Amino acid sequence: MVSCSGFLEEKPKTFLSPSQYYTSENQIQAAVEGTYEGLSRLLGSDLEIATVRLFNLEYIVGNSYRPRSAGSQENQFLLLSGMDENNSILREMWRAVYFPVENCNSVIENVEATDIVNDATKNRYLGQVYFLRAYYYFMGVQLFGDIPLKIEPTRDLASVQIPKTPKADIYNQIVSDLQKAEASGLPWTDDGGYVTMGAVKTLLAKVYLAMAGYPLQAGNEYYQKAYETSKEIIESGQFLLFDNYRDLRNINNENRGEHIFMIQREAQNAGSPFHFGLMPYPEVPISVNPSFGGGMAPLKVFYDSYDDNDQRKAEQAFFYTKRPKSGDPSTIISLNTPYLNKYWDDEAEKTSKSGANIPIYRYADVLLMCAESKAMADGGTTSDAAAIDAYYAVHNRAFPGASRPSSVTSDQVLKERFLELCFEFHNWFDMLRTHKTYDPASKSIVDLIGYKAPNHEYPFKESDLIFPVPLREKELNPLLAE
Repeated sequence: MVSCSGFLEEKPKTFLSPSQYYTSENQIQAAVEGTYEGLSRLLGSDLEIATVRLFNLEYIVGNSYRPRSAGSQENQFLLLSGMDENNSILREMWRAVYFPVENCNSVIENVEATDIVNDATKNRYLGQVYFLRAYYYFMGVQLFGDIPLKIEPTRDLASVQIPKTPKADIYNQIVSDLQKAEASGLPWTDDGGYVTMGAVKTLLAKVYLAMAGYPLQAGNEYYQKAYETSKEIIESGQFLLFDNYRDLRNINNENRGEHIFMIQREAQNAGSPFHFGLMPYPEVPISVNPSFGGGMAPLKVFYDSYDDNDQRKAEQAFFYTKRPKSGDPSTIISLNTPYLNKYWDDEAEKTSKSGANIPIYRYADVLLMCAESKAMADGGTTSDAAAIDAYYAVHNRAFPGASRPSSVTSDQVLKERFLELCFEFHNWFDMLRTHKTYDPASKSIVDLIGYKAPNHEYPFKESDLIFPVPLREKELNPLLAE
């Protein structure tokens, strides 16, 4: 290209620069909405289960398997068989951070500079984008550790090839962005699925909890911050636990009640791969469209670790072991192993397309963060009334009539998180920040390092807890190899 002179020079006729684009509120709103696209980057396609990269964050926990055969790259997560920097899944995870961040940087710069909308409207737009940039960076720093911090749009190669930033600085930037989002005037809830104050404060509580634990180990100050932030969400009175677990899958409950923030899907043009992707495989005639299945299922040892009177284990709550035959509901098909029911979409069985939203944050998560952070702040056990009430609300839904405890330990709460939030892509991040995990065989919380999960080839090592920077990214930016 450098040998070419003149004939490649052309005045662009269709390119729209940012200065030309942000000329109306409709354009500003469209740009802001574009920053949400990053939420679905790891979903892949609703036509091929191998492209659902998000599943790998559950595979690596070690309590699931893949009924449909996996390739070597998926097996590095499924079996914990050694992570290869050339694994393309890692690159997709990296791109799921930096493509959206670049978009957020551009929108923030241009919306901050506009005078087309009033300050209140501008702040609400910015609040959404600051939240999303924090969300993407939070995913990146947890998965990859020290990563480049870039908060301005790319203008030349000098702003692309930048070195890694210490993770503490990344966390400080995340907190700064979320504090700006807190001050932006966002509403607590929004039925349309936009970022809300509830989502902002939920993420902030998560960030504080992560900072308190590994790898920063900032300790009690941040456990207390996580407690106060999650308690603020509770005291807002804007959210509630659904009475029944099936309500979590009710399309009429999306973006409300227990659902604080969700990835928005639409059946025809932006479908969810989860319903059909989680079907049994090989083909079992329980679905109108079973051939896409085999993506992920719970190991039986994990399913069996739920007490028999735990309502989450009840048939078609979190799992199912039998289903009516598709087209012949009077015939019940029994399965020889449990399958995941959390993402079952009744509507998809009528239309052969799933448009069900995918939960990111729900209120049960907030309640358990409140209980865990206070238990940790108090030295591992707490008798704080708000923390106990928060834990008890989640536990009592699973065990109706259970007695309210007088105290609760951090390990009790962490176990409840593994049982309540399983297969919702939280458990791996909980393992990273606590260096603990749930052992389904003993039904107890154990130290992570040295623990061999049921589906893994070897016990966890410290080096397994940070994914390698993808080889292709190091080739593009040699500073990442340093």
